[in-house]
Amino acid sequence: MITVNYFASIRETARRDKETLEIPRSVNSVEKLIEFLAERDENSHKALFGETPVLVAVNQTVVSRDYKLDGDEEIAFFPPMTGG
Repeated sequence: MITVNYFASIRETARRDKETLEIPRSVNSVEKLIEFLAERDENSHKALFGETPVLVAVNQTVVSRDYKLDGDEEIAFFPPMTGG
């Protein structure tokens, strides 16, 4: 099982803040997870492939989209942060 957290504008567009999912074995990378989630509904697709860039963290570490998953992670999607 994976836990997926959505933050900031990604959360607003996806219309969900958190979910726990059983993913197919074929969903073995961050990129494949994004595709899997985006196929479910229009809001998820807009959130993950929309105008806002999406950063991904696995177990609280920012990773690239080719990061390999084992199916037992905490995933977070969030837009780039700015500081000041």
